[in-house]
This record gives sequence, structure tokens and C-alpha cells, in this order.
Amino acid sequence: MSRPRTRTLVAVGVCLVLLAAVVVAVRLTGGWTGSVTVLANWSGAEREQFERAVRPFEEEHRIDVVYQGSSALSQVLAADLAAGTQPDVALLPGPGELTAYAAEGRLEPLDGLFEAGDYGGVWVPKVAGGDGRERTYWLPVKTGLKSMVWHGGDLSGAGVGRAAGEPGRWCVGMESGATSGWPGTDWVEDILLQQAGPEVYAQWANGRLPWTDPRVRKAWRTWGDMVGAGDRSRVDRLLQDNFARDCSRRNLEHLGSFRDSHWKPLAGDFVHSAEVIPGAREGADHWEVSGDLAALLNATDEAKKLIRFLADPDTRLPDFTAHRRAAAPDGPEDAPRRRIGSILRGAERRLCWDASDTMPPALRDAFHQAVLRFLVAPGELDARLRELDALGDDRRPTLPVCGGG
Repeated sequence: MSRPRTRTLVAVGVCLVLLAAVVVAVRLTGGWTGSVTVLANWSGAEREQFERAVRPFEEEHRIDVVYQGSSALSQVLAADLAAGTQPDVALLPGPGELTAYAAEGRLEPLDGLFEAGDYGGVWVPKVAGGDGRERTYWLPVKTGLKSMVWHGGDLSGAGVGRAAGEPGRWCVGMESGATSGWPGTDWVEDILLQQAGPEVYAQWANGRLPWTDPRVRKAWRTWGDMVGAGDRSRVDRLLQDNFARDCSRRNLEHLGSFRDSHWKPLAGDFVHSAEVIPGAREGADHWEVSGDLAALLNATDEAKKLIRFLADPDTRLPDFTAHRRAAAPDGPEDAPRRRIGSILRGAERRLCWDASDTMPPALRDAFHQAVLRFLVAPGELDARLRELDALGDDRRPTLPVCGGG
């Protein structure tokens, strides 16, 4: 995987800061009272939706929200922090890096800025800060559901199960630019969760269970059998296909709630992945989740006001919300979306964070690469798992990975 060079990242950060300064200067001459900088990795429609969502905030408070987008989010934020030029608010995918930043004293607590009880505890846990005290350090802004198997909507549970046993019936694409491989990590994580249960899953996600543990190895093997790992002609396509390519109604797809826009025109529906994963525990009902989390790095009055605004249930943000008082999607055509929203907001004890989003960046990136290599050479799995074990760090802060304990 190619990575941005340090000098490139510094140059990008400087350009973002200069651009923000120019925008702020223009706004201030027009009677605006201040600004708040936001760093995230949203682009395209997501960025446009976010910028539309914050316009009422800008108009009401006369505060300019300066959006800084980067596909190398982790690297840019680390470089900004090292240089002391960090944004006021950062939106990171998942709690792993944020947990580490909180422990280092890099984040400002959010206690008192919003009502944590409006969210399930898995979304807003209290974690240790630099002084050892436990506080709330992030707010879920955009959330997603995983552990889903999409289908054309006309299959019974048994029909989905039969189709799942044929590797050719799965739509699988590993290509995603610099993060290629993440769809495979989602598979491995989800299979481990459904086969071994949330306690084992949380231990592994927190680095307290070796990658070479037989239960982890079984999850990899199960995935390989399901998608045809080692079949050279098939694997070549899987490695080249983009994760978001079209999927036929007759096929199945193991992707998260963001794919509702693809399956809606096909009258698609979804089942819980435990219904099709071989060896899933009886009664397995936990769901993997993901989320972009807002953290405060500079506790300015403008930044605090933005956090309060983002926590307002009437603020229309990208994708799904975990806010319990937010309006649910309406209309008969939105039945799958209503189910997704209900699970995200009401299944607190059955939600577990996407494990790779809780891992340190170096381990997460190595996980991405390992799944790609496993597809090509499944017989070398043990070597891949030993390599991942070598990157483990049992000193990293422990995170409440799953709800209810």
C-alpha cells in the first residue's frame, strides 16, 4: 500500500491552513464573528450534505465552518498535532485513534456539551483522559450498521442460506484505493463475532487475544471457503473489483447500511449475517457498527457551539444517526432504512464496534493487506496471523468495544 510521504503531508496541512485563513478573512469582512475548522475524510455527496447541514448554524451564529477534507485523515491529523496546527474539530472513523489521543491528553472533554443519554453507551463511552479521569471525548455524527447480507428481497431465510453456500453468488470487491482490503476485514470480524461471541470478539479487538487463536483462525478459514479464496480466476476479479460496483438482484452482498442506496431501486432487503455464516452460535444477534466521531481538539466557544449543533436531533447529517430522539425515515419504501435506524438506536446491548476501527493505524493497515494476501494464498494464513501478532501492543488503552459490558 502506498503511503503519503511526510513532506507531502506537511505541505497538504499547510495548504489547508492557508485556505482556511483566506476563507475566514473574507467572511470576517462581511460581519461574521468567528470560525471553526473541521477535518474529516468526507468527499462528494457526503461533504456536500455536511456543508448543507451546517449552513443554518453558520447563519444563526455568524460563525464560519471551514471544512478541511483529506483522504489521508490519520496521517494529516497526526502531522497537525505534531506541528500544533490541529483543527478545532476532527471527525474520525471509529474510536481507536481517539481513545489513544484522549489518553495522551490531546482531546478536550465533551461532558456538558450534549446529553449523553440521547445515545447508547457504546456510542459515547467514558474513556480515560491524560489525567486518568474518565470522561466523554467524542460524539457520533454519522453511524452505519454492518453484519448485514443484502439480497434481492424475494428470498426466504432458507433461500439466502442456500445461495450463501455458493461463492459465485457473492458480490465481493476488495478495491478501495489506499484502503483496499477493508471489505475483507469486515467479513473476518463479523464471522468471528457471530461464531465466537461478543466477549471473545472484544478481547481480540482490544489486543487481548492473539491473532493465532484457533477461533480467529477459524473465522478466516470460514470466510475463505465462503468467497472462494485460492481460486485464482475468481480472486483476480475480487482484487480488481471496486467494493461499490453494481450487484445483481440474484446475488448476495456483505456490506453495510451505506449500500441501501444501491439496493433500494432493486427492492432489496437484508438479513442478519448470522443466518448465513457457517458455525454461527445459536441465537447470535450482535451487529457490527461503524461511525464517524466528532472530537474537540481546541475548546473554543465556536467549536463548542458546533458540537452542540451536531448533537441536535434536528440537524440533518450524512447517513444514519444513533440519536434516540431523531426522526425515523418515513414511507413504505423506507422499510429497510427504518429497520437499520431502529437497530442503531435501540439495540444498545447488541452492538459492537467494527474491530479494525478500534485498532492502531499500523495494525489496521496490515489487516487490510493480510486479507488481500490471504485470498491469493490461503495456505499461508498462519504466516499472516503471526505477522499481525507481531504488530500487537497490549499497552494500548482498552475500549468498551461492545454495548452492555
